[in-house]
Amino acid sequence: MTITNVAESATLSNVAESATLSGVIPPVCTPMTPDYEVDAASLVRLIDHLIDGGVDALFVLGSSSEVAYLTDAQRRTVLETVVGHVGGQVPVLAGAIDMTTPRVLEHVRVAAEAGVSGLVVTAPFYTRTHPEEIRTHFRTVAGRAGLPVYAYDLPVSVHTKLSAELLLGLAAEGVLAGVKDSSGDDGGLRAVIMGREAPFSVLTGSEVTVDSALWMGADGVVPGLGNVDPHGYVELYRCASRGDWEGARAEQERLARLFEIVHVGGTRMGGSSSGLGAFKAALHLRGVIDCPITALPQIPLNDDEVGRIGKLLAGAGLL
Repeated sequence: MTITNVAESATLSNVAESATLSGVIPPVCTPMTPDYEVDAASLVRLIDHLIDGGVDALFVLGSSSEVAYLTDAQRRTVLETVVGHVGGQVPVLAGAIDMTTPRVLEHVRVAAEAGVSGLVVTAPFYTRTHPEEIRTHFRTVAGRAGLPVYAYDLPVSVHTKLSAELLLGLAAEGVLAGVKDSSGDDGGLRAVIMGREAPFSVLTGSEVTVDSALWMGADGVVPGLGNVDPHGYVELYRCASRGDWEGARAEQERLARLFEIVHVGGTRMGGSSSGLGAFKAALHLRGVIDCPITALPQIPLNDDEVGRIGKLLAGAGLL
């Protein structure tokens, strides 16, 4: 896995072409204190847990980081804590995620000042956008960033699906260095993989179909569950890299069973509360973070639900 930074004076085409990204890149959870502030000490332990697990890069301020819930000051704390502690051991990508281009550009400025290796950007949201406006958004961000920009295809949250035509066109222009595909559209993912010509990293955001995505030709995975079991996703990726598809499938099946933790919250809470609460509860049970609390207004898991997560962790060999 490699990624190369570029100087701010680089041309737009060089920004995209200078970066290749592959392997296991967890979207890092943001541990919080009981009063809902960023728990920097727990965040440092989480980073060590992930690096010790053999991951290839880190992605902060994404969905699993609860980016939508964090204040600008909290986002800055996460950036400075992670980049400072990593100290160049692995690349750090940062989400620059907000509703409109001017707001995203401010996040880009802060992330670049913190020293990140690349940026992850969604389409604009809240406002109703046309594909040409989305193109303008990515072109503007890439033109200002001086860093590789990776599109984040997340229609469940931004209500826009990034088409293969749009992604590949921006890649050909040198605007985008790759995509994190969390769309759930396997046909669309395949179209991007098969249609790319310029260097363009395709990363799946699915925890449970990684083996099939890698078999199709995806370059890596950005798994929220990778916070809990980084070793498992690294082993899956290594099996696929050496053509051991039976080994990759076996590890994928184990991880798919572990992924059931995200459903423990059931119907009494939203998917974010259930999924992110499960990741944090698991990290707490494993002794990585001090507190499993999620940001308001998410509903916390109860003792029974945390106990069920513990049983799933034990079944996966993690307790």
